[in-house]
Amino acid sequence: MKVQRLRVTFCRGEEVKYITHLDLMRFWERALRRAAIPLAYSEGYSPSPRISLAAPLPVGVTSSGELMDVYLSQRVTPYDFIKAVSQQIPVSMAIREVREVGLGLPSLQSQVRWSEYQVDVPSERSGEEVQEALAQLLATESLPWQHQRDKEMRRYDLRALVHDLWLESVGDGLCSLGMRLRTDSQGSGRAEQVAAALGFSEPPLRIHRRRLILEETSPAVQAWRRHGQPG
Repeated sequence: MKVQRLRVTFCRGEEVKYITHLDLMRFWERALRRAAIPLAYSEGYSPSPRISLAAPLPVGVTSSGELMDVYLSQRVTPYDFIKAVSQQIPVSMAIREVREVGLGLPSLQSQVRWSEYQVDVPSERSGEEVQEALAQLLATESLPWQHQRDKEMRRYDLRALVHDLWLESVGDGLCSLGMRLRTDSQGSGRAEQVAAALGFSEPPLRIHRRRLILEETSPAVQAWRRHGQPG
């Protein structure tokens, strides 16, 4: 039985950026159990902890704004949750925030709409040249793209996955870009592909996901906010 839903914002640093999404789920299950957090479990023949991550983070990408919902069978204050769990995780997986959200709200995964990235790419291009490339891509109506994943060649419109691009800094052979890319059931933008589409010949040296942006206008969210009902 679930009586509380906590939304956890956490980091994934350099030391753990190569773990897979499945390994990350296992990591959190073990850490929460060791912290004696009263987890709620699914029903059926093989009950599992009610834990959900907002969106997979590509292997090799760091983050300071990952989101996870944890369902509990007994109430725990955000302070006590952070205190107990922080003792079971490395610094590179630090918890930034914990807050309670309504049990009746839509699933975390269904609310994710965009990811915001900082992307550092080696480049000798001037700021004006980079700005022009950004403007040209944003002005393009469609950008046919393909890449091979496993043995399958995937074809899609890369432009439809890009919400916004901006230049953060340039100099000393390094260009730092900001990207807001689509992240939902219809598709997920990949920062390295956008960098290639912008004409950068070298792959990014660093990709960092700063935050996940959720859809906050669904009827369930609006109703919960108006009436303050836990669902």
